[in-house]
Amino acid sequence: MDRLEVIASQSERFAEVLADTDPVRRCPTCPDWCASDLLWHLTEVHFFWAGVLSRRVLRDAELPAVERAKPDRPTETSDLLRLRTQATNALLDQLNERADPEPCWSWWPPDQTVGFTRRMQTYEATMHRVDAELTAGLPVSPIAMDVAAGAVDHAVDVMWGWKPDDVELTAQCVAEFTATDTRDRWLVDVGYWTAASESGERTPVPVASRATAGDPTVTVTAPVEDLALWTWTRGGTARTSGQPASVAALNSLIAHGMQ
Repeated sequence: MDRLEVIASQSERFAEVLADTDPVRRCPTCPDWCASDLLWHLTEVHFFWAGVLSRRVLRDAELPAVERAKPDRPTETSDLLRLRTQATNALLDQLNERADPEPCWSWWPPDQTVGFTRRMQTYEATMHRVDAELTAGLPVSPIAMDVAAGAVDHAVDVMWGWKPDDVELTAQCVAEFTATDTRDRWLVDVGYWTAASESGERTPVPVASRATAGDPTVTVTAPVEDLALWTWTRGGTARTSGQPASVAALNSLIAHGMQ
């Protein structure tokens, strides 16, 4: 796919929708945010990654300078929209100049390359465009099949997989996702890691990753666009069936959500 075109077009649709939306209207898929918060979020995300790329950041210690370089959040929607355009253009300019294999900091330890940012921003722009349409009460525009399949890949391989290095991981089941229209298939290990709360209790945190073996005990079927929306907790109609404990584990993973 042309990832720069996807980022550009999805970000433009995102801004177009929010320009005509009451800025205090709540975002149903990101309930802590209103429309104005959503608009600022993608704006500062694009400024941040443009800064990471332009400064050729490789280490965590370099991030404070990137954060300090971001503009302050304006109060008027018109100024937010102007900054969003500036931020997206800056990100696209940097991605256009850098090759995927080049080293670059990311929050995902297994992939410290420019390519990670290019992929992440493809799906972040797409899903926040969906958020904008849902916030405005508009029908969700279609997601191209290759973008939808890639969004499921990214959910399985990245978004569900983060965990601290020193936690206990417990496996629960293997899930199988099948796209009924493209016949794409994903085999997923589902489980959880535990972390100690301030009270000393152990709290389970859902986690998942690409499975290389195992017989699935829960299956999910849907058109690929619905699978993308479902994995990213943006709706989508998916049919889930299997052993009750496995269904419960998968539901916990989905309910954990992602922003």
